[in-house]
Amino acid sequence: MTKKTRRAIFILVFSEFLVCLGISLVIPVMPFLKNQLHLTATDMGIMSALFAFAQFVASPLIGRLSDKIGRKPVLTAGLFLFMVSEVLFALTNQLMVFNISRVIGGLSAAMVVPTAMALAADITTKRQRARVIGWLSAAFSGGLILGPGIGGILAGISYKTPFWAAGALGLISAIVLISLLPSDAETSKIRDAEATSSTAAKPSAHPMTKEFWTVPIIILFTMILVSSFGLQGFESIYSIYVNEVFHFSLSNIALVLTLNGLISLFLQVAMFDTLVSKWGERRVIRVCFFLAAICVVWITQAHGKIAVMIATLIVFSAFDLLRPAITTLLTKASESNQGLINGLNMSLTSVGNIVGPIMSGMLLDMNPHYPYLVVSVFLIVSYLMAFLLKRPDQLQSATEK
Repeated sequence: MTKKTRRAIFILVFSEFLVCLGISLVIPVMPFLKNQLHLTATDMGIMSALFAFAQFVASPLIGRLSDKIGRKPVLTAGLFLFMVSEVLFALTNQLMVFNISRVIGGLSAAMVVPTAMALAADITTKRQRARVIGWLSAAFSGGLILGPGIGGILAGISYKTPFWAAGALGLISAIVLISLLPSDAETSKIRDAEATSSTAAKPSAHPMTKEFWTVPIIILFTMILVSSFGLQGFESIYSIYVNEVFHFSLSNIALVLTLNGLISLFLQVAMFDTLVSKWGERRVIRVCFFLAAICVVWITQAHGKIAVMIATLIVFSAFDLLRPAITTLLTKASESNQGLINGLNMSLTSVGNIVGPIMSGMLLDMNPHYPYLVVSVFLIVSYLMAFLLKRPDQLQSATEK
């Protein structure tokens, strides 16, 4: 990996960490904001849905745009929009403006996260890619893990302070990116330099043709949807479920989530590249789906808190490895459509983020165990589908025909 490549990767990791930190800074404030401004739970739900919906609609379009006009302009615009979204939220107390802010925030997320992944894929070889995507995933997770604690401290000053802090982080990220990230012309040179040290990428099939939409590609995108649906279906009701069924206290839940955050960072930074190098993405995906399915069922049959905690940590760890493994395999499938592929990736994740919590909430009202049993069925089906996946070289050859 060249010096310019390392610098570009560091800037992407830094920017993604700051943006995710900014997003999660506001989490502790939302319930207080709801009570302070006399908003309903429906109002808060609509805010979240608008963010996810904007992200869902915009991600593939922006991904395709970044393939055409370059990554740096899209990343820069996304970071500035993130700043605008947070500052707008800090300035207003009007529900309509809050909703507009969330739409802008969804657009900014659609610009930043998949484009950063696409640029990382552009400037790395296939051998390096698993490690770099692991770093980006760790930056994403790290920001989301650290944000709520810092946000809670800042909220002690004012409940609007976390939003101002998030806006400042967006501005800092944009300035760093503009100043230090190589231009798209330089990025092309980096890509060419990296390509000469491995195998030059061949032109891929156009994404609107049937040659691009091979069975393995469709399976991978389906797995993206299922993994995000499964994670949100599992996570969104977790605290309610373990409190009602196993009588977890707030300290029990906090312990599980803290341990998960630490394990997640370790797996994505230190272990992901090693696992992919040793097993390959396909085996990592199969093992993770299998472990997640077994442990979700285990939770529904457990009789003690320790067993539930262990099973929970295994489930979260499996999901923490699943996402970057599927993403890495996808980026190797079509070298010249990275923006579109990562945009579709983010779009399908947004669908899972919308549908998963709604489904789990409805099923939870019927029976506490129903959500996890349904999630386990989807995970088992995905585990079986994973055996249909081809090796990365076979995936790409299919899209190059």
